[in-house]
Amino acid sequence: MTKPEPPRSSPERLRLLDPLVVRGLLRRLRFANLLERFPERPLWALFVFVNGFVSICIMAAVGMLSHTPFVFPSLGPTAFLFFFTPQSPTASPRHTIYGHAIGILCGYFALRIMGLSHAPSITAVGINDERIVAAGLSLGLTGALMILFKAAHPPAGATTLIISLGIVVRPLSLVVIEVAVVALTLQAIAMNRLAGLDYPLWAAREPQPPAGAGSGGG
Repeated sequence: MTKPEPPRSSPERLRLLDPLVVRGLLRRLRFANLLERFPERPLWALFVFVNGFVSICIMAAVGMLSHTPFVFPSLGPTAFLFFFTPQSPTASPRHTIYGHAIGILCGYFALRIMGLSHAPSITAVGINDERIVAAGLSLGLTGALMILFKAAHPPAGATTLIISLGIVVRPLSLVVIEVAVVALTLQAIAMNRLAGLDYPLWAAREPQPPAGAGSGGG
């Protein structure tokens, strides 16, 4: 006789619960009848599409009007985390803002130490020895510091490479990048909370150990 399938554990269960975001949002907007007419997964896909489209379009419009890098490639994976796995610790505001800040600082540090602050970008002159070291140093430092500060946010690895490869190097532009991250984070807080999800305003809540855990047995 086969044993019943054990309950799904936490990471997998969280992924399966993510359509709750869509359910909550549709009910708050009085569109709950859509849940009776269409399967959840297409509605979930539509939720991710609309939020990704709107958020990046807003960033691009601000960038066009202000002539600043208000939209950049690593915002894409950050937006995906916000609206696809919002309950993941890496998608929390704290991890996002700290992670990108670490990436920006490490990228700029690598530029300075390798004497590349005013050098043409990799797209203009190609790769050379100094640029290889700068890219490796920036990515390695970003990963190490995110671990030390408990602020892992994978898209920050792309942010640091954008800088160390010379694509964005002006200090003011680096500040604008972090401002864009904060703006996208605020949108994620608004949308996920509107959907009724217990999305953190700063850091994800640490899971509490079950009662009696850690006490020694007799």
